[in-house]
Amino acid sequence: MAIIEFVIFTGLGIVLGAFIVNISHNRQQQRILDDAFYRLLELQNGKISLIQLAAAAKVDAQIAHKYLEAQIQIFTATLEIDEQGDTFYKFPKLNLPSVLDKQQW
Repeated sequence: MAIIEFVIFTGLGIVLGAFIVNISHNRQQQRILDDAFYRLLELQNGKISLIQLAAAAKVDAQIAHKYLEAQIQIFTATLEIDEQGDTFYKFPKLNLPSVLDKQQW
């Protein structure tokens, strides 16, 4: 009976540990995507493509796509195509207060 309890508790510990590691990884990935997104907004004058976000954040395109779709809905970005046929999203202009402009992010 003690062996069965040990196996159950060990299994639960492994599952709980994996869950905690996964949450930590997701939070870290969210911070990386947030940083890349806002940096690109500033540098690209509100125009961001999926490939730019994925490359800046160094994440899989599927993950960047899911993140970008959420931001498009929140900020009501518009889809635009440039002269070369590249697709990007135009977000509202990022106007930071002068106090924040002087600080490094």
